[in-house]
Amino acid sequence: QVQLVESGGGSVQAGGSLRLSCAASASAATARINYWAWFRQGPGKEREEVATLYDNDGSTDYADFVKGRFTISQANWKTVALQLSSLKPEDTATYSCAAGRVDETGRNLHYWGLGTQVTVSS
Repeated sequence: QVQLVESGGGSVQAGGSLRLSCAASASAATARINYWAWFRQGPGKEREEVATLYDNDGSTDYADFVKGRFTISQANWKTVALQLSSLKPEDTATYSCAAGRVDETGRNLHYWGLGTQVTVSS
């Protein structure tokens, strides 16, 4: 199993920055993670994917609404960060970390953290 714990959320003014961190439990399963992602869900909104990092080649994908402002990176084999810059009030949301791997039987397994709150004031 993989447990994910987010940290780094908080309240900032528009234009400010935050750095979110996602720490996975140290396990053999974590070592087989093949993608890491950040999602967010704002008040009254559906959950949306923000950024994804693919472990095999380090490639990344970003939602259009965060391109150029947010950066996903892998600090080590079990920690992923999301740097949030030039924050806007519409970035206010609960940000959750996700990760996935393929198990020995070929099943896709997905894991989720509980999330960390980001609030941006105008």
